[in-house]
Amino acid sequence: MARVRGDSMRPTLAPGDRLLVRYGGRVRPGRLVLARFADGTLAVKRATERRTTSTGHPGWWLTSDNPVVGVDSRHRGPVPDPDVLAVVLARVWPRPRPWWAAPSDNGRRDLRT
Repeated sequence: MARVRGDSMRPTLAPGDRLLVRYGGRVRPGRLVLARFADGTLAVKRATERRTTSTGHPGWWLTSDNPVVGVDSRHRGPVPDPDVLAVVLARVWPRPRPWWAAPSDNGRRDLRT
């Protein structure tokens, strides 16, 4: 599990969201991942593409969904493979609202479609 702090992944994720993650999961471009930056900071970011680190090791270019806020690979460079710790599987809280619980046009919350 991981908990989101900050606004760097809005609108996809909001502060307080809780995520189910799989440590050691397969990273692919476009997936959300939990990574550790060189200073030890843990962050949820989007894996964009494979890149080589300054030391010549394989890594990932990680970006924020809200590029105006937060720190990502644009500031710190590629993140080495061992520091991309987990893949986000799902947001588990708050639970997504089911289609049948969406507010109706009349402003009331009902279960009719």
